[in-house]
Amino acid sequence: MSESTPKRKLVAILAADVVGYSKMMGENEDRTLRNLKACRSLTDASIATYHGRIFGSAGDSVIAEFASPVDAVVAAVEFQRSLRDRNEEVNPEDRMQFRVGLNLGDVIVEGDNLYGDGVNVAARIEASAVPGGISLSEKFHDEVCRKLDLSYVNMGVQEMKNISNPVNTFKVLLGHESEEEKQAPPDSAKKSQQAPQTTVAADSKPRLIVLPFRNLNNVEDNDFLVDGIVEDIITEFSRINSIEIISRNTAFAFKGKEIDNSKIAAEFGIDFIATGSIRSSGSRIRISVELTDPATGSSIWSERYDRTMDDVFEVQDEIVRKVMVALVGKLEMAGLERAKRKPTDNLNSYEYLLRGRDFHHKFSKEGVLSAIEMLDKSIEADPNNAQAYAWKACSIGQGIGGGYLEGDEETNFQKLQTSIQKAQELDENDLECNRILCEINKFFEDFEQSEYYGRKAYDINPNDPRVVCAYGELQVLTGRAEEGTELLIKAYELDPVGLGASNADKRLGDVMFGAYVKGDYQQCLEYDKKVGKKLPIAWAAKIASLSALSQTQEKEVELSKFAAAYPDIVLGEEIDKLHFKDSSVKQTMKDFVT
Repeated sequence: MSESTPKRKLVAILAADVVGYSKMMGENEDRTLRNLKACRSLTDASIATYHGRIFGSAGDSVIAEFASPVDAVVAAVEFQRSLRDRNEEVNPEDRMQFRVGLNLGDVIVEGDNLYGDGVNVAARIEASAVPGGISLSEKFHDEVCRKLDLSYVNMGVQEMKNISNPVNTFKVLLGHESEEEKQAPPDSAKKSQQAPQTTVAADSKPRLIVLPFRNLNNVEDNDFLVDGIVEDIITEFSRINSIEIISRNTAFAFKGKEIDNSKIAAEFGIDFIATGSIRSSGSRIRISVELTDPATGSSIWSERYDRTMDDVFEVQDEIVRKVMVALVGKLEMAGLERAKRKPTDNLNSYEYLLRGRDFHHKFSKEGVLSAIEMLDKSIEADPNNAQAYAWKACSIGQGIGGGYLEGDEETNFQKLQTSIQKAQELDENDLECNRILCEINKFFEDFEQSEYYGRKAYDINPNDPRVVCAYGELQVLTGRAEEGTELLIKAYELDPVGLGASNADKRLGDVMFGAYVKGDYQQCLEYDKKVGKKLPIAWAAKIASLSALSQTQEKEVELSKFAAAYPDIVLGEEIDKLHFKDSSVKQTMKDFVT
């Protein structure tokens, strides 16, 4: 008599796992278990509410089955949002994030357990999800995409460990209350060569670069106006979560150069390129803009605006709106509220603001001093111009860091704080204000306040590489190195060329530092291969990683190279300047480089 055929059924599988659980346990077992219990009360309640059954739970993982894919995704969305709400209410060290993977598959039933590829694929999809996010298989997506008021991003085809066939995955967009789901696909993902498909709402993230506009006046003294208007347009695009916008620094690296759109697109993964020109005469201004597809060279949209300078903000708005319509067919305008963004009604103040920003971007002593002078004039023309105060604070900070300012550091810090406080009084939602407050509080090791302002800046503009970098660095320094390193990688991807103090080598060095702190020493060494000139902290991360890997000979070689590159700098003293929440991390790093 032959053995009976195993019982099988088609089910929706939910796999969830805590991000960075092993590290948490290594730091404090009691606290980790207490927080896990609190989080599991939320996950388990949602699973039960929507008719799910947990059949696997080991340590920080949860595996559940649902008869309905709709019930499974609703349960996942509910508890991810509940977990995020909890994280906002507790101390940073008590926060936990889960990754969730969903798959629809045929499984083998044995008692209370389920086995087979249906379960294994769910677990692999979970590993590919972003912290706080939800990823699902294509089959699962096809079942739920038209039944729920949710949007999805096609993450492309991904190779998964021990899974014979690649899996096309989708990411659930949880809404404006969560930013983790808006991250780019993980580096490990092998994307499909086909363009992502829009399923519900705007589910793809086109990558856009706005190249420097031509100054048709052919007068260098007018460059500040042309560049300033373009910078403002880039800033407005960066507030929109439906796209990824290449940073101002990277875009302006092409200023004055012969441009091959197809090469730019290939190098930086660009889907669309915006170009234009500006001519001004007295109070009149003409702005011409064109949006092109570099793959085909075809023009998607073009427009010419003949206006007065009084209308320049409206023109910027209109350009952003029309490009967004051309790209995704639907706008996300929540971040473009006029009252929170328009710097001033005073055009003289606006002109001085643009001049000040232009000098600020020169990253020099002369540039800093001239920037502060122009920004003071902007404030004099309009004492209610919040951006002028914020940019003045930013320029003072640049001056402190570069040693460009007269007077003692304490006095200059006081001037910086006074400017920031004034900016905050005028507009508490000013991006620069919140970004700088994140940095200031990080410097003074008020990590709670730094987190508050860093998160606020990130929520205002998750595509500004300066914001992403500042917030990512904070996470690395405060014990969330895995999430922080992901943000530092994102900052580099948004600003892969960069200029001045925010150059590409600095961005790559930040990633090396993050990789070292999270304990991924090989990743640190891999990013080192991309760096041209390493700053001291990047050297420290590399040498410490070699030491951690017991590569003693290689470590000694790199120590010699560092001494030749920076004869007047002691690595241990550079590490002392870092503001780690846990001082033991700093001490370990110092021990590794000695």
